Amino acid sequence: MRHIFIVNPHSGPKDITETLKAQLDALISNDPVEMYVTNGPGDATREVRRRCGETQEELRFYACGGDGTLNEVVNGAVGFAHAAVGDYPCGSGNDFVKYFGGKRFFLDLNNQLRGEAKTIDLIRVNDRYSINVVNIGFEAKAAARMVSFRRFPLLRGQRSYYAGVAATLIDGMKNRCRIQADGEEIVNGPILLSSIANGEYVGGSFRCAPRASVDDGWLELVIVSPISIMRFANMIGMYQRGEHLDAPEMKDCLKYWRIKELEVEAKKNFMVCLDGEIIEGNHFKISVVPQAIRFIIPEGAEHTGKGVDIEAEKA
Repeated sequence: MRHIFIVNPHSGPKDITETLKAQLDALISNDPVEMYVTNGPGDATREVRRRCGETQEELRFYACGGDGTLNEVVNGAVGFAHAAVGDYPCGSGNDFVKYFGGKRFFLDLNNQLRGEAKTIDLIRVNDRYSINVVNIGFEAKAAARMVSFRRFPLLRGQRSYYAGVAATLIDGMKNRCRIQADGEEIVNGPILLSSIANGEYVGGSFRCAPRASVDDGWLELVIVSPISIMRFANMIGMYQRGEHLDAPEMKDCLKYWRIKELEVEAKKNFMVCLDGEIIEGNHFKISVVPQAIRFIIPEGAEHTGKGVDIEAEKA
């Protein structure tokens, strides 16, 4: 077995390359451990795919960055039975690991090397894959703007997401599209937002899919109809805590399904967000891919269904 840490030096508040290298050099392991530093967007996918194609040796790839880096590593490893994917969360959001208790388990390298590789589902969007959550509407627009705000030192981390949300209040409250779920038309008009989830969290602290399970062969679909900015502001707290699905005050504007596949049609340049990565188009086929990839769960990490301590995650 070979352990390969794929490092995105531009993810998170600072470059962790040298710090992580020192920690890896100090590890005592019977298996080879190495590090690869990416040189630009898409490089993690290409490197993982290249390595998987060159050997049948058991490979474990650890995405060292944020959810976007994890997305790239997943897209490189999917389809290779001898590859497993892990996450060393040192980016801005680190949302997927919250499903398994949060980043404190994943930042312990010894726990990582002793981890179990569990087979989980993925979300397919046209010819790409998502491990956590796919967003359309308001959240996709906010995520796209968040990337530009990260250039400013005072707007890094969680603050960049809030800045993206604030900017999107101007033009992101109504997003027109046509949506079919499992062959039935459920939307033909404007929506505020929609989440198609395998994991639980988006945006660093928002528990968009509290009933999600990463290995049950289903996707969680939430659609919120357009509402006023004032009402949206009142909703945010419930959304963060994962209380929105059962809130009486949300019944007239929120709908929830468990689905296998989804089809979205809209005008050109419609944004879809995959684990924080933005793609644009006018036709998207979204589906669950059961048991699609092996994900490394560090020793001690587990899914409790109770969510995580968001303040502890920020530390």
